[in-house]
Parts: sequence; C-alpha cells; structure tokens
Amino acid sequence: MPEVAPSQLDILVVAAHPDDAEISVGGTIATSLRAGLSVGILDLTTGEPTPFGTLEKRLAETEAASRALGVTWRQNLNLPNRKLQNDLESRAKIAEVFRLTRPKVILGHYPEDVHPDHVAASQLVDAARFWSKLSRTDLAGEPWWPPRLYHYWSIHLRIHPKPSFVLDISSAIDAKMEAIACYRSQFTEGREPVFPSPLDDIRDRARYWGWSIHKAFGEPFASREDIGISAFDSLL
Repeated sequence: MPEVAPSQLDILVVAAHPDDAEISVGGTIATSLRAGLSVGILDLTTGEPTPFGTLEKRLAETEAASRALGVTWRQNLNLPNRKLQNDLESRAKIAEVFRLTRPKVILGHYPEDVHPDHVAASQLVDAARFWSKLSRTDLAGEPWWPPRLYHYWSIHLRIHPKPSFVLDISSAIDAKMEAIACYRSQFTEGREPVFPSPLDDIRDRARYWGWSIHKAFGEPFASREDIGISAFDSLL
C-alpha cells in the first residue's frame, strides 16, 4: 500500500489489528469504494504474534485482503500488539494520520469490547481526534477535526448495543468474505474444522444485520453524537 497520504479521504477505518477492518466493516469499505468514495485503512499493530501467523504471512494476507476490497491506501503504525495503550506517543501518531489524510468520517472500534487492544484503539481514536484539531503543536500537518466518528462491532463483542444505523452491504458480501478468507493464518491454517466455521459465523452476523433492515446483509454502527439529515429522502 502507498505510504504517501491522499489529500483527503472520505472514510478512514482505524483498526487495532490487520483483519479487524475486513471482519467488521469489509462490506462498508467495498460498497463505499464502488460508490466512488475514497477509503483508507489505518492498522495500529501488526497483529503478531499469533499461533499460526508470522509477520511475513500477515503482511501478505493484508495486501491480498486490500486487493480483494479495492483499497489503495493502507498504513500500519506498528504499535505493540497485545500491549496497545492510550499513551501520548501513540495518540500523536494517530493524530498526525488524521491531519495528513483529513478524513470526513472515521470508523473505529466500539468502546466496549472484551479485547483490550480494541478498547485501547477506541480510546486512542477519541483522543487523537481531539489532538488532531489543536494548533501550536509539533504534529505534522495542518489542524483537522474529523467531522464524523462512527463505531463498529467486532466478533469479540457478544452483547450488541442497539446500533444507530445499519448499512446495507448486500452487493458487497462476496468481496467482504473474500477479503476475510485471505487471512488464512487467522481462520483456517492449523485449525480443526468446526461448525459453524469462523467465516460462516461472520457471514451469519452480516445476514442477521441485513435481516434487521429488510436487506440481505448489513453492518451495524453506533454514534455517540447526534446524526443530522437534510431531507427525508436520505431515509427512504
């Protein structure tokens, strides 16, 4: 993925680990790209070590998954996996990405999760969003306040809060599942077959959220800020 940031992203997905973005919002990414929006992914850690993964495997899997979705800008901050903390150094690195990519919408982890890295990632996004707008700092780039922040669920969240909205991803479910399947070291290699498989489970969750809005497949989002609309046709 190119390391040079675009002048402005419509959507920036911030994920604790490679594969989090694909699992949680892969359909949203593919649907948005097909609609002509610019979408990038910021992975905070490499996700390694894992039982059947290596840094080299995970990088190759991430590149393959990005191609499956159509993502052309993705960056990894190489923060410590399993030890992610809401500290000042990490906050500054994320804030700089916000200032350089100037996203209109940030998609980040829901603040309540059983995975400590996901919780820390959510806290970091909140803090970095504020830092990104500050003047008179030593951060790279011009001050920027990302206008919208929406939170997505992960597979570790067993009790789901009521979403603020659910996005129809029916046309992109195959791209989402193809991207997730690229992470063989995380879902298939070295594992005994189970039913339902992890991939079936992820697809079934998307099917449930689609059912909730009378569509085939969907992805849920929460907003802690009010969502304004300019006309009722956006709800039709």
